[in-house]
Amino acid sequence: MNDPIGDMLTRIRNAQMRGKSTVNSPASKLRCWVLDVLLDEGYIRGYEKTTDAAGHPALEISLKYYDGDPVIRELKRVSKPGRRVYLGVKDIPQVRQGLGISIVSTPQGVMSDAAARSANVGGEVLCTVF
Repeated sequence: MNDPIGDMLTRIRNAQMRGKSTVNSPASKLRCWVLDVLLDEGYIRGYEKTTDAAGHPALEISLKYYDGDPVIRELKRVSKPGRRVYLGVKDIPQVRQGLGISIVSTPQGVMSDAAARSANVGGEVLCTVF
């Protein structure tokens, strides 16, 4: 797999289109860090570390809905394996005039765009969420 973060985001998008309550994804530290940001910002209910049928570590992500509609309306991958996007703290964009978030991988860890601005660090913009 070339893009594990893109794969996880696509699994979340597909599960929400089908109205699923949970979705499974292979586990990694970076995926857990991205899910921590989504959890802190209130876009998912939570996630658990489990194992799949072959015994490999996996994540079971609990999706969040409001009045039958998914809380996450838009989930876009910004930095891809073929084209990495690095931005300084002053260049990190606001998503939908601050209604959404950007998830940024910084030297101080993976955090939302607001947290990166307050910590005064830039980094790789992984994805945007609205």
